[in-house]
Amino acid sequence: MSLPYVKTISLFLFVSLCLASCMTMPRGTYFDQTTTSAPDYSLEKNWAALPTKEDNADLIPEGLKDMQSTAKADVFFVYPTLYFGDKDYDRWNAPLDLQKHNEEVDDLAVKLQASAFNGAGRVFVPRYRQAHINAYTHKDSLSAKKAFELAYQDVKESFAYYMSHYNNGRPIIIASHSQGTTHTSRLLEEFFDGKPLQLRLVAAYLIGIPVDLDRYESLKPCETANDVGCLVGWRTYKKDFKPKKLEKEVNYRILNTNPLSWTTDTEWVPAAANPGTVLRDFEGEPIEGLVGAQIHKSILWTNKPKFKGSWLLTTKNYHRGDINLYYVSIRENAQNRVDIFVGNK
Repeated sequence: MSLPYVKTISLFLFVSLCLASCMTMPRGTYFDQTTTSAPDYSLEKNWAALPTKEDNADLIPEGLKDMQSTAKADVFFVYPTLYFGDKDYDRWNAPLDLQKHNEEVDDLAVKLQASAFNGAGRVFVPRYRQAHINAYTHKDSLSAKKAFELAYQDVKESFAYYMSHYNNGRPIIIASHSQGTTHTSRLLEEFFDGKPLQLRLVAAYLIGIPVDLDRYESLKPCETANDVGCLVGWRTYKKDFKPKKLEKEVNYRILNTNPLSWTTDTEWVPAAANPGTVLRDFEGEPIEGLVGAQIHKSILWTNKPKFKGSWLLTTKNYHRGDINLYYVSIRENAQNRVDIFVGNK
């Protein structure tokens, strides 16, 4: 997984260089980090975002408004992989006290992803000891599995604390990107699927990672923009690109939603239907009509975005922009589903 947003073309180049040269590998086999203190979620420092404090989930591009103070629902957001390791901390899991990592979580994932939901609900973002990026591809699969398990246990504990101390019976949106979706897809299975809490689920936005729908008994994909209690998700690539993973996914029912039409049909939705993309660091208003969207098998296709310096953009994997390319559409859709959910009660 990679950095979760499209900021400038220089960021694309930086990420490419970093992945190629400066990213470390976890050192040795997995060592049990549960001997260190697990996060105490009664402490504000272990939350990247809470509605009770000022944080980057309160920020918004020009022309939009943070609605958390009057929101009737909550958003539990789990951020993507931002732990690439370094010379001092090439561990299997990110340490909670690693300042550089926490700053990236706040400035990238919370500000430029979680904020998309602050018009629909109060935003909660727990810090967690996420797995190193190379846990997805490392040959030491046993160590990788342990790293993901530790990360999930933090997410699970934070959600349990949220339910006990913050929720108070409010409707819930689950939202995530990349590694966050690895964990929330499991969280939904354990806490929501076929369980009483499913009745409080507005929707789950499971973005950036393939989600096998067959793992759920009761939870289903949303079929329209107005459905509630259901799942949406996608992974974005340049139109006509066919990654090798498609060959492996043909026998699976992968969650795939068009984030402009909010349906699962395969028609191309033109860029004119896109109400706003966030490309930069909240400089000015979101850009309308930048990219379209079309479902192709288990992935989402879009056109190459055009912006200053975009001629240097050569990647065909737009994973970094899964949320930002459709920022305003996601925001409006989450608000709409909350209104419908509350109105139906």
